[in-house]
Amino acid sequence: MTTAPGKQAPTTQDLARRIHEQMARTKQDLATLVGFKSVADPRQFPPEECEKTAQFVADAFREVGFADVRLDPTPDGSKAVVGERPGPPGAPTVLLYCHYDVQPPLDDAAWHTPPFELTEKDGRWYGRGAADCKGNIAMHLTALRALGDDIPVTLRLVAEGSEEQGTAGLDNYVPQHPDVLRADAILVCDTGNAAVGTPTLTTTLRGIANVVVHVETLQSAVHSGMFGGPAPDALGALIAMLASLRNADGMTAIDGLANDQVWDGEPYDEAQFRSDAGVLDGVGLVPGGTVADLVWARPAVTVLGIDCPPVVGSSASVPPKASARISLRVPPGVDADEALTKLTDHLKAHAPWGVRLAFEPEESGQPFKAVMSGPAYHALQEALEEAYGKPMTTVGQGGSIPLCTILHRVFPEAEIALMGVEEPKCLIHAPNESVDPSEIEHMALAEALFLLKYPAAAAG
Repeated sequence: MTTAPGKQAPTTQDLARRIHEQMARTKQDLATLVGFKSVADPRQFPPEECEKTAQFVADAFREVGFADVRLDPTPDGSKAVVGERPGPPGAPTVLLYCHYDVQPPLDDAAWHTPPFELTEKDGRWYGRGAADCKGNIAMHLTALRALGDDIPVTLRLVAEGSEEQGTAGLDNYVPQHPDVLRADAILVCDTGNAAVGTPTLTTTLRGIANVVVHVETLQSAVHSGMFGGPAPDALGALIAMLASLRNADGMTAIDGLANDQVWDGEPYDEAQFRSDAGVLDGVGLVPGGTVADLVWARPAVTVLGIDCPPVVGSSASVPPKASARISLRVPPGVDADEALTKLTDHLKAHAPWGVRLAFEPEESGQPFKAVMSGPAYHALQEALEEAYGKPMTTVGQGGSIPLCTILHRVFPEAEIALMGVEEPKCLIHAPNESVDPSEIEHMALAEALFLLKYPAAAAG
């Protein structure tokens, strides 16, 4: 390990003890963060909630030695918390990433605890953002407090304010402010371990291509008894189009888009996946490959929502229009923009009766594959295995973090590593999100150890 001249680096046991002793403070930090309703959508929650969250994050990192911490506006109107903590002369620079905005709580009635109140239950801490990604903010702070002045690297911080909305605020900020975020190693702390207690680095991410399709067939709704049959049904047309996105077995099958890729890393046990995803007893998985192939290496289409007459209040009439929001996850090796074009072309080709179509492309982001041969990865593996006392594993992730591709383009020499506290039982984005506090504790130790080990690894 490396530390400031004349000082002895803390041992792993020292750091583990310091972190364990401050877990009450960690819980207090997380409770405050979860209490902010920081959904970055003014249609759902007041913007002041995000502003208060950002200010809390800025103040907390200022307390652990970051200078010039500020709230920088980004092009989508959100604010990124940025700052720097200088290290010794010539020390490598590490950028710490997290985001302070959260998904909306969705159905409050489905929560077993108040969504914006951190609640301990069965050994886990529940609340919206407890894992994604406020748990990672708490993890950063816990690691830095444990190190105190014993940090032999220059640290930079960026806490994003609109990651969950996909409005690309930080994606556009990065190329405009490269000197604010430039680093030798970037810890993107918005993923997590394969399971509680299993040290893991995420090495691939699928990209994303979303589109809303609108279908129109009639000037207005008409009586289904008088006109049903020859009258073109907009909802029926939409259903046919959406059904064409999968083959007879249910696999994603978009014209011109390969769906036979295979995953060459750690497997994903089928029974574990069923448990992680909450698949109901007796319900089968989509066939066509291993779980890892389907969730990490291949495209996957999901219908996120449909606008059509609701069951309650619907009338006996032929629907004149209907819309759907469609998400396509794009594996490494496939260009997200090309995939979006293939998706819209497929829908056009499979639209019946010459229906009128309109498309609204939404967010798109390229897939990402990490390079694992550099000194930061070697130091991270050593730190994770030391913190957990077992070998590290690697996984892919079916979700998307378009920022990783932006960071790689702007900082091609930087090593980008994905890690964090968000293991499958966290149920991120769903009701009853939670975090296992032992993951915050172990990941804080791993991060602290990495920051001590990295300078020697970087020096070769």
